[in-house]
Amino acid sequence: MKNQKESIRKVVGWLNNEEKDGGFWLPNIQRPFVWHEDQIERLFDSIMREYPISTLLIWKTKSRIKRRKFIDNYRHGLRLTDFYVPENDGTKLLVLDGQQRLQSLFIGLRGSYEKKELFFNVLSGDLAAPDDIRYQFRFLDPARSSFPWIKFKRIVFSNDPPHRLAQQLEKESPEELDEQSKERLVDNLWLANKVFASEERLAYQELDSVDNPQLYSEDDVVEIFIRANSGGTKLGKSDLLFSLLSSSWEDADEQMELLLEELNRSGYAFTRDFILKSCLSILGKGARYDVAKFRDGSTKESIIDQWESIQAAIKDVRDFLYGKTFIRTDRAMPSYLVLIPLIYFRFHFPDKWKNAQNIDTYLLRTLITGAFSGTPDNLIDRCTKQIDEIGDFDYREMFGIIRADGRSLEVTRDTILDLRYGSKEIHLIFNLWYKDFNYQPAYENSLPQVDHIFPQALLKTVKDINPESGRRNILRYKQETRDQIANCMLLTAEENGAGGKCDTPPSEWFADKTEEYLNMHLIPKDSTLWELERFEDFLAARKELIIDKFSYMIQPEE
Repeated sequence: MKNQKESIRKVVGWLNNEEKDGGFWLPNIQRPFVWHEDQIERLFDSIMREYPISTLLIWKTKSRIKRRKFIDNYRHGLRLTDFYVPENDGTKLLVLDGQQRLQSLFIGLRGSYEKKELFFNVLSGDLAAPDDIRYQFRFLDPARSSFPWIKFKRIVFSNDPPHRLAQQLEKESPEELDEQSKERLVDNLWLANKVFASEERLAYQELDSVDNPQLYSEDDVVEIFIRANSGGTKLGKSDLLFSLLSSSWEDADEQMELLLEELNRSGYAFTRDFILKSCLSILGKGARYDVAKFRDGSTKESIIDQWESIQAAIKDVRDFLYGKTFIRTDRAMPSYLVLIPLIYFRFHFPDKWKNAQNIDTYLLRTLITGAFSGTPDNLIDRCTKQIDEIGDFDYREMFGIIRADGRSLEVTRDTILDLRYGSKEIHLIFNLWYKDFNYQPAYENSLPQVDHIFPQALLKTVKDINPESGRRNILRYKQETRDQIANCMLLTAEENGAGGKCDTPPSEWFADKTEEYLNMHLIPKDSTLWELERFEDFLAARKELIIDKFSYMIQPEE
């Protein structure tokens, strides 16, 4: 294993570039890029502060390994398959550990993030609380940026010495710089040149399968990749499982991406983690992630051989969810894990799936009560075992297993009335509440929005006397009171947008509304309750209307 060091500028120049031993690329086993803007900005601050950068792990090989380019112009929703490059027998360098750092450097120095480029405040350098940032980096729109924010790639790839570049930048300042600022400008440019261009600060270990093909086989490299990434937080277990699957199945990335794209087209957020856990359950391997399962000689092959059937089962359950329960968006799905027993049932008993009864009851009860919260792997295994034993899906049997696992399925008044603004559970309830409401419009920005009936700003004006100071400065209605479901309703984006409800008091908003509108939103008809001074009476009256609406699912009080 070779240990090498190069300058950051030089290594970034080798990404996607065959100049250096065929160039640096990402192997198929690598997961997608996951860092956010602020993480990239903090990385550049750390480098400017001359903090050490962890050593990269690189594999030099001639194998026909599926690989992809580093992304230069990053944006959400990119398809990894668009970055694949043709396989060949030439020498290439594949990054096994350090993808997130290299990808971040490439975006910052060669590309953009959501059409914004990385800028550096050339006059920064003082330690700023609370984020502990010294050197300020920001992704900015180039058309709207100005001195002292300078495009960082311009600095790093400049052929002018730092003092001469400083003279050029100084002319771009809208006002004359004082001596201290001039010194700061020159110091920062020299430092940037030093840590990014001059010094060899980026270390990497090279596994050489070109000169030592027997030492590092493809199986050895996959094992090294897993060990390199399983010790920290870089990859989750599902990522490691997928790396093993990808090493045997060249189309794994593409097939997974296509399935997730189809599942999530209408607003869900299914993940690769969920798909892999579903695969393990379907194949009788147990829901718990375990790398050893993918080394048993059969799991990978079974997933590949039965992928079409696995996909069909997952899609059918997703279609049932969308079409029969009115749970039509990720906002209303507190947990996707409740679906795995259903997917198992659909896969193994497709004929009985068509006539299954009370699946919606199972879904709604488990989602509302959070029955599959925490770590439900053992519960999922017990449910699938029960399905095998009776050869069917009986929601009452499932409920018995869930209760035997120490989990509650009881929907009480408090289960519903304790829901709060911002939670997925409140969206779930609203999905049931507003079944005839256009909950899934054509555009995501037009999705209905949970809104406070008595606006937050209005309720914050109500204050009680502080017994210690005698001043009226204590909020009467705390956050939990303002955010409770009895003070929330669902509005269309148009209703809640500019010129819509916003902070309009209920006495004004409901004044011209029809009885049908009031009934849909469960608004007490007594208009005196819409006044601010009757807020608590309004809550009490509306709670009774909400409980009455959902009485069919509430456990009777003894």
